[in-house]
Amino acid sequence: MDITQIRTLIQVAETGSLSKAADRLCIAQPALSRHVRMLEEELGTRLFERHGRGMVLTEQGQIALRHAQRIVAEIDEMRISVADESESLRGHIAIGLTPTVSDILAVPLFDTIREACPYATVRIVNSYSLYLMDWALQGKIDVLVLYDPLGIRSLRAEPLVEEDLYAVAPPEAGLQPDMPLNVRDLRDAPLALPGRDHSLRILVENAAKACRSTLNVVVEADSLSIVRDLVREGRCWTILPLAAVQDDLAAGRVSVAPLASPVIKRKLELCFPSDRPVSQLADFAGRSIASISRKLVREGRWPGRIVT
Repeated sequence: MDITQIRTLIQVAETGSLSKAADRLCIAQPALSRHVRMLEEELGTRLFERHGRGMVLTEQGQIALRHAQRIVAEIDEMRISVADESESLRGHIAIGLTPTVSDILAVPLFDTIREACPYATVRIVNSYSLYLMDWALQGKIDVLVLYDPLGIRSLRAEPLVEEDLYAVAPPEAGLQPDMPLNVRDLRDAPLALPGRDHSLRILVENAAKACRSTLNVVVEADSLSIVRDLVREGRCWTILPLAAVQDDLAAGRVSVAPLASPVIKRKLELCFPSDRPVSQLADFAGRSIASISRKLVREGRWPGRIVT
């Protein structure tokens, strides 16, 4: 048994598919299948049930997965503990931020890392949660901030901030920040939202179903800048956290109202891939994200609530 086989177990359990796990780990599917088979032979039990739709953990596989996750975590901790302090904050760090978070965090985060780690190079990847999560599991991102990662086994998540969602409309709609708007009142509003597989869209769709209403989505746009442009130009409404439109609201380019009946909240979480080592540089970046986020909330510069 080796660490490659253990990481294979975690990825196949996560994706439910040898082909998807092979893509994430960037190795050939036959080699991945061999790792699983060798691990099963060494443990003397079947870890997965194979069927036409993929692979599902057996009861013994669930037990093995819990041990595998602990082993990987222990190896990460050991590597961080013995790392050469003079080298630990050098190298390259790739940080994934969702668009609304990037607007708030990117500059202060870069400044913090640059000051403390002058020999490190920083890459900031700005995209929606779904894409960031997949890139992280492929090894392309070291630390990331996601909305509602939904208990993904290959990610270790720590809560940061909870935000309320707002209806955002052109100024002439006359929405008011102190006058909540019921979700069912959005039925006829022409909405610009991300695609159906994105966390914000899922939250909004579920809220509409909960109050037995529907949404009038006239355009799907997986770009925050496009959505904001459509609203500013009077073409559409959208639904976003207040932080995403603070500047537009102050400049009178949009109007907003908090959503009610039901209130829609989403939680922002700091995430690390749990199936590979976390470097001291990535750990420092993560701690910086947490510290800056909470500072901005306390100062009122990030509308939201600190989650502990």
